[in-house]
Amino acid sequence: MLLLSIKRAKKDVAKRHKKDYDHFEYKGKDPVNVMATAQKIALALSAVIVSVTDGQPRIIVADDDALPSGPLETQHDKMEQALRAWVTKRAGLSLGYVEQLYTFADKNREADGLRTISIGYLALARELGQSDAVDWYQFFPWEDRREDKAEALALSLRQYLTLWKNNAADSLARRGRQARIDNAFPKDPRAWNEELVLQRYELLWEAGVIDEAARGHRKDAKPIASGLAMKHDHRRILATAMARLRAKIKYRPVVFELLPPRFTLLQLQNTVEALAGLRLHKQNFRRLVMAQGLVEETNDQTTAIKGRPAKLFSFRREVMQARAVAGTKLPRGS
Repeated sequence: MLLLSIKRAKKDVAKRHKKDYDHFEYKGKDPVNVMATAQKIALALSAVIVSVTDGQPRIIVADDDALPSGPLETQHDKMEQALRAWVTKRAGLSLGYVEQLYTFADKNREADGLRTISIGYLALARELGQSDAVDWYQFFPWEDRREDKAEALALSLRQYLTLWKNNAADSLARRGRQARIDNAFPKDPRAWNEELVLQRYELLWEAGVIDEAARGHRKDAKPIASGLAMKHDHRRILATAMARLRAKIKYRPVVFELLPPRFTLLQLQNTVEALAGLRLHKQNFRRLVMAQGLVEETNDQTTAIKGRPAKLFSFRREVMQARAVAGTKLPRGS
């Protein structure tokens, strides 16, 4: 009897919904769009489009300090197809590797009363053409550990975070905050985890030391951290993409999507260093690359004006297709 009652109840609900949908306002319209309109919900795609030029990772940023974003259109079978078509139409770019990141749907992401649900994507491109490309370390200067100033900045941020920790309500909360600080901004530079980009950003936001924290009218927010702010929560989306890509290059050779068909091993190392924000041990890195069998010599060399010509290599795509690449720990420099 209980099962029968449940079935009847479901049928009654379905009938009521059909009746509402058949109302003259909604007749013939997409039910998903109807629901979104009634609840003031917008669906959008936001893309972190990355390229590496002159040893720096760059992303496309709109004039309003936002990531490229646009409405989700329904004519494509897959969202990735929609993203590629939209980027080609707007920026004239041909994307390589594309990966969905996360759905960003927190309330009050935007201040216009409309709840925008953004589906974030990471996309790689060899060239960004004439698009407005910005070094992603302008938004996260503490993440570029290739520079000595990043270490000094991290120590400065740690001091402000310590003040925030000391203001916790009780000893248990203070210990919890201290553990997060030690994990995100360790005292020992060798313990730095380059993949914790998002955790560091969220910790700084919670402590109220970045610009985005002040937007919510938080009285305790005191933005002191360097780094450019972005519109809405787009710097959080960028942090998510940076962390994902830094992890991805250790077990899948997506870095080759950012290189020309023929490249030197130094170009390859510089590209990996740019993405990871780390200096790597040259000889160990080369041994690692050759041991994985992902590259092969082309019998060509660079035309050097100064110094010795360097050998040119190419990516062996068939190797990646034949087997999954084992996880790799980047060989850091001293």
